[in-house]
Amino acid sequence: MGRRALSGNPTGDAYPRAVEILLWLVPTGVVTLVAMLWVAWLGREGRGEVDRDVAVQRLAGAMQREHPAPRTPRPVAPRDRSTGIAVRPSRARHTS
Repeated sequence: MGRRALSGNPTGDAYPRAVEILLWLVPTGVVTLVAMLWVAWLGREGRGEVDRDVAVQRLAGAMQREHPAPRTPRPVAPRDRSTGIAVRPSRARHTS
């Protein structure tokens, strides 16, 4: 008992008629490819270069500027050790 017996298709093909190619996807793919190439072409020049003297002046200004003192770090909260088992609180009320 093969596929041919189960499907009822005498030729044994997966589909009873020829599968059409999805040609409507071709224009979308071409437009996407052209857009990717166009963006890559525009971005090839980069963002431009900053003049070396201007960069040195900015760095010197940033180093001379007074920065706020570092704050004391917050104490690290102790983490609960996870056992990997979810435990729900009991619904039973404690009567004393």
